[in-house]
Amino acid sequence: MNILVWHVHGGYLDSLVQGGHRYLLPVDDGQGGRGRRDWPQSVVDVDVGRLREEDVDVVILQRIEELGLAEQVLGRLPGRDLPAVFLEHNTPRGDVPNVVHPLADRSDITVVHVTHFNALYWDSGRAPTTVLEHGIVDPGPLYTGERPALAVVINEPVRRWRVTGTDLLPAFAEAAPIDAFGIAGEALEARLQLSGRLRFCGDLPTAELHRAMAQRRAYLHPLRWTSLGLALLEAMHLGMPVLALATTEAARAVPAEAGAISTDVAELVAAARRLMDDPEEARRRGAVAREVALERYGLERFLHRWDEVLQDAVTSFRRRSGTA
Repeated sequence: MNILVWHVHGGYLDSLVQGGHRYLLPVDDGQGGRGRRDWPQSVVDVDVGRLREEDVDVVILQRIEELGLAEQVLGRLPGRDLPAVFLEHNTPRGDVPNVVHPLADRSDITVVHVTHFNALYWDSGRAPTTVLEHGIVDPGPLYTGERPALAVVINEPVRRWRVTGTDLLPAFAEAAPIDAFGIAGEALEARLQLSGRLRFCGDLPTAELHRAMAQRRAYLHPLRWTSLGLALLEAMHLGMPVLALATTEAARAVPAEAGAISTDVAELVAAARRLMDDPEEARRRGAVAREVALERYGLERFLHRWDEVLQDAVTSFRRRSGTA
């Protein structure tokens, strides 16, 4: 298939574009496209002015404004004029659990939730829905755990603060030094002032980030309200033990044997201390984390499910339009 998709979530697309399709990424005034991502040749940057010349089979929408953007660049409205699905990356915000999805009144576009938690908490109305769990390009069992520190990956940790659990980091810093990675974390050290117990290590390219994470003794996932952080699943693939708040989908994704999971921060801090003191236990728990991640969040299963979802979108459109 020829799939139109905007470069909105690079980490997610790392996995999606490994499928056996042609992925068309819009470029507008030099913005968009693949950027610096090391993606297969089947990922094609297309100037928005040339998109009407492309034979687009299906559109993967990720932002509500892309309905209008797609109509503008293709001359066709997704759902009405060509097959489309809406990939919902996010947990609902606002009056949870009463938040109505923007496509709740549409029956012609399937909403693809990335976690069962999201599907449960969004009010998707009459829109058809499905759950397509994350898949990860396996970085390999790189874990060494040589540095007795906690790795944490948080994008915009100061702006998002309680959502990302940034306010919880001082409690964990009492158990172990914290090495933080991610987008816009430059102000983190000054804001928390943890006297050398926390340092920001940059927003690293994926392969470099994986190597750096794997050197730390354990991975910390303090996020209160997120679909399911890809960095958490990547850490598990690396063979890292993980310490996670038992919130949203993490409660389903992380077994206790893979590290520790709880809504009691004191329990997680105590577990962090144990892992710092016992590298062998950390390694054993990390092995469990990798086994679980490969089984549930493997790439092959993910791509197979996407093939099913895309084919169903095309078939349903043809049935509605009488072109089946």
